[in-house]
Order: sequence, then C-alpha cells, then structure tokens
Amino acid sequence: MKSSSFWTDDLNLIRIFVELLHTLSLWLTHTRCPHYFVTSCNLTHNFYGLQHIASQLMSTDEAWLSTWFVNNYIRKCSVLCPKRVSRLFNDVSTTMKLQKAALAVVKWRQRTALEHMWFARHSAEMFIICQLSFSSLTVRSYVYWMTELAKTDTHLAAYLTAVVFLHVAHEIPKIGFTDELMDVLATVYTPGKATKLIKFAANGSQSTMKLTTIKLSSLTDQNASEQVELLQQSAVQHLTTYRQFQARDLCPVATIVTTDFEALYAYKHGEYQWCLQMSTQNVRTLLYGRKMSTHAMACGGFMQLLDDDIVSLIALTLIVNPKCRNRAGNLVITQVTLSLYLMTQCQLKLHHSVTSLSQTLDYIEVAPRKHKADWMLGNLTLKLTEQKALSYITDMMMLAFNSL
Repeated sequence: MKSSSFWTDDLNLIRIFVELLHTLSLWLTHTRCPHYFVTSCNLTHNFYGLQHIASQLMSTDEAWLSTWFVNNYIRKCSVLCPKRVSRLFNDVSTTMKLQKAALAVVKWRQRTALEHMWFARHSAEMFIICQLSFSSLTVRSYVYWMTELAKTDTHLAAYLTAVVFLHVAHEIPKIGFTDELMDVLATVYTPGKATKLIKFAANGSQSTMKLTTIKLSSLTDQNASEQVELLQQSAVQHLTTYRQFQARDLCPVATIVTTDFEALYAYKHGEYQWCLQMSTQNVRTLLYGRKMSTHAMACGGFMQLLDDDIVSLIALTLIVNPKCRNRAGNLVITQVTLSLYLMTQCQLKLHHSVTSLSQTLDYIEVAPRKHKADWMLGNLTLKLTEQKALSYITDMMMLAFNSL
C-alpha cells in the first residue's frame, strides 16, 4: 500500500512506526483488517477489548514512542558500549543530550564494525594460505573459494588471485608448467575480468617503474624462470591492489601502507634505493599512525618473495620449535617490522652513514609498541634487524678508529 518513498524520503523510524500503529488502530476500530493475499479474508473480529486496544494505539504519539525506544532499545544497546559511551545515558533529559548519547553509540558501532572487518579479512587471509599449503589447487577448488569469499568480502578476490599466482610460481620449478596449473591460470584470467598478468618494466631509473599487461598464452612461450618471474610480478601488483582496498576501507581504525609488497619486490631485484625510499616512508607512517595495522604472511608461496636471511630465520625457528607452525600468528610479520627490516638492509647495501643507522635503531626501539608480543617471527625479525644495524655501526666505528 505504501510506495518506496514512504520508507526512504523522510527516514524517521519513530514517525513511520506511529503512522503504522495509527493505521492498525483504524482497522481495529472498524474491525476490518484485510488479509494480504486473500483479500476476502478479515483477520479481525469483534473480540472483547478490541476498541480499547485501538484507542491505546491511536493515543501513541512520537514523544511517547521515542521514550519507549530509548529505554527499551538504545539504552540496552549502550550497555554493550564502553563506559565512556554508556554513561552518557545517565542523563538524556534534553533532545541535545539524547542526540549526543545516541551519536556516541553509532560512532562506537561503526568503529567496531570496521575492527570486525579487519579481523575477518585477517582470518580469511590465513584460511587461504592454509588451504593452499595443505590441499592441492585445482580449477574446482579455486572457483569454490572465489565464490565463498565473494559472499564475505569481494575485495578478497584480489588477495586470492595473488596467492594463486604465487602458488603456481612456487610449483613450476618443482613440477613444471603442467596442464593443470595452466587450467587454473586460465580460470583466473577469464576474458572480461580485471585479473591480468602484469609485467614490471624499468623506465629509465631505479625509482620509476611502469606496468604492462601481456596475454596469458604467451606465458607458455617463456622458460621456467621467466614464468616464475612474471607470476611473481603479477602477484605483487594484485597484493598492492588489495592493500589499497584495505587502506581505504579501514582508514578510521587502522594505519595501513600500500607499498610494502612493492618494496619487498624491489629489494629482491636489487632496486635498493627505490626500496629504501618506500620502506622509510612506510616506517614513518606506521610508527606514528593508529595502533592497529596489517601484516605480511611469511609462509607458503610468500616465502619466495623473502630474502635468504628471513627464510633461514623461519627455518631455524621451525627446527628449534616445530610446534610454532601450528599457530598462524607465529608465521606473520607486521608491516612495520617488514619495512624496518627492508629499510635497514637497504641502508647496509648502500653503505649509509652511522648517523643514518642510529636513527633506524631508534625506530626499532619504538617498533615493539606496535607489535604483538606473541608474534614470534616478527619479534625475531626485529632482533635480527637490530643486530645487523649494531654490527654495521660497530664495524664502521672500528674502521674509523683504526684509520686514526
């Protein structure tokens, strides 16, 4: 009976409820409440007290219903909020005080919703890695995961695509570019989709890179090392896209940088100046941003993006304590820790001054405040980073002393 504009043009829940209650009152007064589907059927009869009920409904106004709504709904919701929010409802004697209290609930709920989104994405990332680590990747499994993830968060498609590229790149040196792997990539690279194989190309300087796209069919024409390289490049591009989604969606509750995987890839290929520039900016952003941040996986296909020192650290950790692999949190590195490691490594490669490394040590000292104490690999990586910087500074000072 009501057009869509009735529900949306003046979105006032109390007004809508009052109008509907008054409509029901008229139906009860006239003892005529038509069945929605069977119009000849009357849902009300001349029951005892019907007129009294109709009178009560008609007497309900916006002021009364607002009070009921506050006491029976909003005030109860506020109990779930932090005390700084819930105590605002101790005094809602004026419209302004009520609006302030209700707005505090809304803002708290919006924030917690974003935190839940962050946790859900984190859990989904872990799930994707674990599934690819312990079960085979097929066209059927890829389609199933992509369909299920789309129900939760469409942005996870970029992450899944990147992980698939890294998985295929990891498998090629072991079993070759099989028909099954080709079928999986063909499914990912469906014509008309945004998913593409990306190729990085140097553009005249270390600090500038451009992207080009190539056809999937040309991948078979490459040798194994070129195939792996191309897939890694594409994975990094999709991971960067995923980071951009995260930074945009979670901005109010988290500080997330978008170039950590690009920096990792640049370091892997000797682009130390470009890596240092990105990592330094990332460190400064993360250390002084909001507490919650994201992480990079250090297991599965991601291992091929890490340098030998980190891979060796992971291997030694698993040898000393094999049980640590049972907790996914032990195999992740936060963005700030990874950026600090890359920053330090680039400074060492480029022979930076002791002053420059001393500043980095100050950053490393602050970093644990942004780092979960029980994330073992991250803490070990920080210690390794600190040790590398201290060793370099000691060697430089000894060199200067001997030259006197």
